[in-house]
Amino acid sequence: MVKVTICGAAGGIGQPLSLLLLQSDLITQLALFDVVNAPGVAADLSHINTHSTVKGYGKEQMNEALKDAHTVVIPAGVPRKPGMSRDDLFKINAGIVRDLAEGIANNCPNACVLVISNPVNSTVPIVCEVLKKHGVFNPK
Repeated sequence: MVKVTICGAAGGIGQPLSLLLLQSDLITQLALFDVVNAPGVAADLSHINTHSTVKGYGKEQMNEALKDAHTVVIPAGVPRKPGMSRDDLFKINAGIVRDLAEGIANNCPNACVLVISNPVNSTVPIVCEVLKKHGVFNPK
């Protein structure tokens, strides 16, 4: 069984990404986590005929969504708005990514983690440092 968790599944990147991943023959379980509307996205996707199961998890269910995931994809966070600097974006998204990394370290420490939350050159090191702090960092 291959479980993939999308953290930020209800967003502008998370929704189409979830649709694409659901169609993969390599994935048997797709867990959609977001602070808002992930169960609704999962309900919509559940009508697609694939061999994968899909389930949505809300704000208080992060640990359950991450539990035993093989792969975690993180498109979570806010998009950059006009006039917003990368520093402004970092101030918002850094905390979101840090909290998700803590959940990953505690619930699926061996997962392959894919970070696409901007600014990526700053959010990837955050994930790495959190995983190192928990003794579960694997650079591969």
